[in-house]
Amino acid sequence: MSGITAATVKQLREMTGAGMMDCKTALQESNGDVDAAVDWLRKKGLSKAAKKAGRTASEGLVAVAVEANASGATGVVVELNSETDFVARNEIFQAMVRDVAQIALSVDGDLEKLRNEKFAGGDKTVDEHIAGMVGQIGENLNLRRAQGIVVEEGVVANYIHGQAADGLGKIGVLVGLKSSGDKAKLEAVGKQIAMHVAAARPLAANVAELDQTVVEREKSVLADQARASGKPENIIEKMVEGRLRKFYEESVLLEQIFVIDGESKVSAVLEKAAKDVGAPIELVGFARLELGDGVEKSDDDD
Repeated sequence: MSGITAATVKQLREMTGAGMMDCKTALQESNGDVDAAVDWLRKKGLSKAAKKAGRTASEGLVAVAVEANASGATGVVVELNSETDFVARNEIFQAMVRDVAQIALSVDGDLEKLRNEKFAGGDKTVDEHIAGMVGQIGENLNLRRAQGIVVEEGVVANYIHGQAADGLGKIGVLVGLKSSGDKAKLEAVGKQIAMHVAAARPLAANVAELDQTVVEREKSVLADQARASGKPENIIEKMVEGRLRKFYEESVLLEQIFVIDGESKVSAVLEKAAKDVGAPIELVGFARLELGDGVEKSDDDD
């Protein structure tokens, strides 16, 4: 019982949004154990945080963070959702998203590892800390996605579109470039490629990395379209090959037309940049997270 102080009650209120007397009772029933008190309130249906947890979180922020070393770099992009755009402008929420991104660097953007890492300056995991902030912020919060890129020699360039604050926005992009050339020039090229990725939404870095399920579905659609023309099968096959090349040009980063000059393929842009950088450039990969992409908002979220 000695652990039940005004500060402890206040902490539990901030974590759950429950009333002061309910928090005091929960702590008494849990012998002062705050985590057990949170569970007690949830079981009694008194935790607003628990009630919020069923509501759709499709707003929020995407954050990027990059850590460079002597030869290479690690970059991460994370998406932390809230229910409304209003919360995304909350400085407490913004600080938390930045902290989560920094922690993600330690696990190379691995989402499951990130969830279980200790949150900065405390004993709670990242997931537990976010759950505890639901009551304080007043909305359901959800760490939805995280990705990372590691380059042993070169750079990880980043770009934020729809920037809400430093390193935070609506779309976050990472581009990993491997090269022994001039890092400052390499970083500038990577930044331009990252801006392209934000706008062009490629599905893969190269043809080999495309999801074969997606490719086969596209082939099936193209074949049906070609057959509708009444052409013989040998002609249809050539038609599909031609249209599939067009699909690659639209969907594969290295095959796409660079949005900044509107005429060169991205692969050609990297080849040209290699001369300026002073060494060959290899595209290691990219990551692109767009806030709320793929989240279906329920009509009964109120």
